[in-house]
Amino acid sequence: MTRRPVPLSLYQRWHSNVFRAPWFFLMTAFFGTLALIASVWAKTGRTQHRIAQVWARSCLWISGAKLTVRGGENLLRERVAVYAANHTSYMDTPVIFGALPFQFRILAKKELWSMPFIGWYLNRSGQIPVDTDNRRATLSSLSAGVRALRTGMPLFVFPEGSRTPDGELKTFLAGAAFLAIRAQVPVVPVALSGVYDLLPIHNSHFYPCSVTLMAGEPIDTSGMTPRQVDELTERLRGEIARMLESAPRKCASA
Repeated sequence: MTRRPVPLSLYQRWHSNVFRAPWFFLMTAFFGTLALIASVWAKTGRTQHRIAQVWARSCLWISGAKLTVRGGENLLRERVAVYAANHTSYMDTPVIFGALPFQFRILAKKELWSMPFIGWYLNRSGQIPVDTDNRRATLSSLSAGVRALRTGMPLFVFPEGSRTPDGELKTFLAGAAFLAIRAQVPVVPVALSGVYDLLPIHNSHFYPCSVTLMAGEPIDTSGMTPRQVDELTERLRGEIARMLESAPRKCASA
């Protein structure tokens, strides 16, 4: 059953339409342009990533979100890992960039590369597009992800493949587990709570919420083989589901 957002008052709707949404797009355009300019001389992606972190924190402030990080120590336990989270909202990306304290790359649907500013940033900052409609292209993208991990770059993946339509956890695709096993690096389960309520799918209004990013214990993949991809995928989903069960969902407009 689809979880309906708490109705906004007339003032809250006005504030979202006149202040939050326009400033969100302005910040995205501004920082996207800044990242493009920086990419002319910054080839490692580090400068673009720092710009993205400032963009993310600015967008969270504009949206009215209050971000809490739980299990932050698990984000720093491994130098290189695959970080995998449930995919709830367009605001997942600002939450991730605002919370993770290190540089990383995202595996994302190739359709995002066609979006102004966002697509430009993804392309010039070294993010990795995934074509989920073409199996051969998907395998090629995953191979690019494995190479990034082996060079020491952490990856962030949304194993559901697309945003949840109703706020509930969907079936996981095997990409995150495949990457971790092939590169022999840990996979860190990450649970996002409250972000769906902040900006539900197919909705143009921000619903100011307390959002939480929870990082679980890294799952060691040492010695695991590709035959265990499904086993690791189910374990990963189970860990994220367990964290979500204990997470509060508090909406400021409630």
